[in-house]
Amino acid sequence: MPGSSRHTIIALGQSLELRWLLFLAGLVCAVWALAELIDEVIEGSTSDIDRDILLALRTEGDLSDPIGPGWVEEMGRDLTALGGVAVLTLATASVALYFLMRHRTSSMLFLLSAVGGGIAISSIAKDVFDRPRPELVPYGSYVHTASFPSGHSMMAAVAYLSLGVLIARVQPSRRLKAFIILIAVMLTVLVGISRVYLGVHWPTDVLAGWLAGAAWAAICFAVAQYLGRRGNIETEG
Repeated sequence: MPGSSRHTIIALGQSLELRWLLFLAGLVCAVWALAELIDEVIEGSTSDIDRDILLALRTEGDLSDPIGPGWVEEMGRDLTALGGVAVLTLATASVALYFLMRHRTSSMLFLLSAVGGGIAISSIAKDVFDRPRPELVPYGSYVHTASFPSGHSMMAAVAYLSLGVLIARVQPSRRLKAFIILIAVMLTVLVGISRVYLGVHWPTDVLAGWLAGAAWAAICFAVAQYLGRRGNIETEG
């Protein structure tokens, strides 16, 4: 093998190894941060900051009125709907159909498994922790489940990040890949912020949802990469 080719292969291997090390480090940090947050919430150490942030988003003297003009509150309800069951189901089904039409059946099945697994984890976590919803302010959205972790935030992270990763994997352009992932992250963040703004979640509920959802999406990404190398799931192109 010519020297230049050997050096190229070695450099590529080192690059891939570094990427996986950084990925694993990020995943470990997310899981560790989630574990620490759960411990703090259980001990009640986050009560003051949760309360302060929630009250800071309400008009002084009128806790029924979120800060900002009326159109901001309406926008908050619009954004929170992006993490609702109907919207996420529609988005997931649409992308699954896209994969099916492109004859990428493995990607479609993997997507449905990733989102379905996230839903199961979110539901189990809510039942386990059974944290009451905030009672400091009137709700700006209908709620009927426990508070921790935020289901909207977690499922937005799971669904949009999983969708983003799977769509980005089949794009040939790095610029397109980055754009798709950026949109997925932006949607996830906006959904979480809207939950606190509308008073239906403590800030730590949303943070836990983000961390749990991102960790699950990262695990799904790693599995997708592994299956792609084995030829069990479609790769780029």
